[in-house]
Amino acid sequence: MSKPVSEKKVPRVTPPGGAESVLLHSCCAPCSGGVMEELAAAGLAVTVYFCNPNIHPQTEYLKRKDENKAFADRLGLPFLDGDYRLVPWFVRVEGLEQEPERGERCGACFTYRLEQTAQQAALLGIPVIATTLGISRWKDMDQVNVCGRNAVEQVSGVDYWEANWRKGGGSQRMIEVSRREGFYQQEYCGCLYSLRAANRSRGEKSRGLITPEPPRIAEI
Repeated sequence: MSKPVSEKKVPRVTPPGGAESVLLHSCCAPCSGGVMEELAAAGLAVTVYFCNPNIHPQTEYLKRKDENKAFADRLGLPFLDGDYRLVPWFVRVEGLEQEPERGERCGACFTYRLEQTAQQAALLGIPVIATTLGISRWKDMDQVNVCGRNAVEQVSGVDYWEANWRKGGGSQRMIEVSRREGFYQQEYCGCLYSLRAANRSRGEKSRGLITPEPPRIAEI
């Protein structure tokens, strides 16, 4: 396997205020791999924060988290687990269960996860947060950035970095890193409601359904 960090010269990327440290909210290894490499190669002090209590079921959460941590370890980046706290997440999206992807439920979900990220950054004394959520073409980048700005408004001393990771070949780099590393490719966004929507679509196309194990009582 090739070295995780590219030998190519990487342009200096500058967070808000010229900060040297960043808490990077990572949604999964396929989306974050290229971003993690870019920030590491730029010489920034990057801590990866896996805060995704939306992922269903817990076995799926652990699979995505463990893969992300393994890649962070290969890059020498600190990795923090935001823990699998389902109840607060379900409370935040209550009443939005039938919303479509990119709708209000996603906005509530993004905001909750980025609020947790901003609070963690404040505890660690890290002045800037960023997220890899917007790199996916399945996500609305404007929606992600609104949620990020709203999240840091509640925390003193923490800025949100509105970096467009898709630009400058970022989308292609995401694909290349994912293929090179053989990352697990998820078949749905992550939450219970996106799983149901994915299976509904697959059923309409006579495709096999995604069948992760059902949640245990303690998880809901």
